[in-house]
Amino acid sequence: MPAVAVITAFFTLLASGLPIFLVLGGLALFLVWIEGEPLIGFSQLFLDHLNSQTLIAIPFFVMAATFMNRGGIAKALVDCAYSWVGWMRGGLAIVCVVATTIFAAISGSSVATAMAMGTLLVPAMLAKNYEEKFALGVVGASGTLGILIPPSLAMIVFAIIAEESVPRLFMAGVIPGLMQAGLFVLWIMFYTRKKNYPKGDPISRKDFVSVNVRAIPALLLPVVILGGIYSGIVTVTEAAGVAAVVAIVISLLVYKGCTLKDVPGIVAEAMRLTATILFIILGALAFGHWITDSGMAESLVTFVTEHELSRWQFLLLINLLMLGLGMFLEVIAVILIVVPLVLPLLKPMGVDPVHFAMIITINMELALLTPPVGLNLFVLSSITGAPVERVARGVLPFVVIMVVLLLLITFVPEISLFLPNLMFG
Repeated sequence: MPAVAVITAFFTLLASGLPIFLVLGGLALFLVWIEGEPLIGFSQLFLDHLNSQTLIAIPFFVMAATFMNRGGIAKALVDCAYSWVGWMRGGLAIVCVVATTIFAAISGSSVATAMAMGTLLVPAMLAKNYEEKFALGVVGASGTLGILIPPSLAMIVFAIIAEESVPRLFMAGVIPGLMQAGLFVLWIMFYTRKKNYPKGDPISRKDFVSVNVRAIPALLLPVVILGGIYSGIVTVTEAAGVAAVVAIVISLLVYKGCTLKDVPGIVAEAMRLTATILFIILGALAFGHWITDSGMAESLVTFVTEHELSRWQFLLLINLLMLGLGMFLEVIAVILIVVPLVLPLLKPMGVDPVHFAMIITINMELALLTPPVGLNLFVLSSITGAPVERVARGVLPFVVIMVVLLLLITFVPEISLFLPNLMFG
């Protein structure tokens, strides 16, 4: 079937409201069927990819993020951040960025991060007379750090498809993630000074010590996860399992944000989120299999080589492609569609796969903030009751900042590769 017809069918099915996993998987099954290929091959494809120790990390990280959100860990992180920077002008907004950065170093999920911070900080900012669109924008944009600061579910999926080292990818996200958080803080300081926002209330020394001592168990979680991985004590999957267990114990025994009666419901919520991710992975695997077998990837390689695209032109073209796809598709789906298609081009174009993973990840951060399918927009809309359009207006300045960061990461690969090369050679 011609590529134009496939693309048309894809977006038509998507516009019909079908779930993305049905669009990807159903279209792939149909295309393979009309070409006369046996469908039984998909069974082996699914088994080969799902039989992965790395993939097992996903449900554990989702479990950890869900308990963090519901068990009081997120509130402890917010209180700790407020004790350090809450006294500044626009302090609550800066608290959001700082707390989100720490939360992201545990959860691996942007949606979970935005949900936790939105529930706690949007009402607090509105109570301090922050503009609603600014409060929504800060939380929505900061929430995207969940997939850039390691650990990251998006990077784990990329590693499975591209057969790359997960620790190397995690380390590559550190500097871009901190740069993004820093740029957000600088914008917040400029904007709040321009709008003459009030300074936050300072806390006493006694309360400062008390809040920080209380936050120690929460702050130990990223140390347990990343320290365990990079010390070689545990694998990524084992670290995810440890994170889930520790998050449950801390939630129940330390912060007591939930009880034993709440555990089955929280576990069920985590299982539902995990199942959603896995169904999308299955659908995208089927579609990626058809792309490979149809020769579309080889055609793209031929097109690029025949037109003698330079490295910067290739990267610019890929960025535009992912920005477009990100407006309509979920993060995992875009990764699973784009990576098999583009991976054969990376070596001929001289692009390091780890560097490319950072380009994809920041594009997917933007996808979480761009309508019509920006998940963080819908999360904040559901939490606050604000229209999606208002949330989108609030995140617009942060989207501009992230585009600038994307260009820096795209054309200065050393930003992403410095730490991985330093640690792993």
